[in-house]
Amino acid sequence: MTINYNDRFFKAVSNSENGEVDENTIFHYRQTDNLVWGTYQGGQVQFGTLVAKVLPDSSLEMRYSHVNRDGEMMTGVCRSTPQLLKDGRIRLNEKWRWTCGGCSEGESAVEEV
Repeated sequence: MTINYNDRFFKAVSNSENGEVDENTIFHYRQTDNLVWGTYQGGQVQFGTLVAKVLPDSSLEMRYSHVNRDGEMMTGVCRSTPQLLKDGRIRLNEKWRWTCGGCSEGESAVEEV
C-alpha cells in the first residue's frame, strides 16, 4: 500500500498515559517525495513540528518536538504504521519514545479527519 500523506489532517484517538497528545490535538501533514513534515497543536500541546521519512511499506520514521502547556520543550522519536480503515481513512498506529526527561516509551493512534 503506497500512501501519500500530503495535506492530510489527523486527530489523536488513543495514547499512553505518559503521552501529551490527546483527542484535542490535530496534526497537519505535508509530503514531497519520501519526506513528510507537519505541525500539530491542541490539548496539552501549544505547538509542535515533526519530520519523517516514508519507508517502502508507507510507514513513517519520525522525529518530533513540541512545547507543552507548561512551557516545556519535549522531543521524541516515533514509528507510525498505517492502517486503511473500512471507510477509506488512514489510521496511524504509533510506537514512540521521549528523547527528553525520563525517555519513557508509549503507544498511540491517530486517525484521518
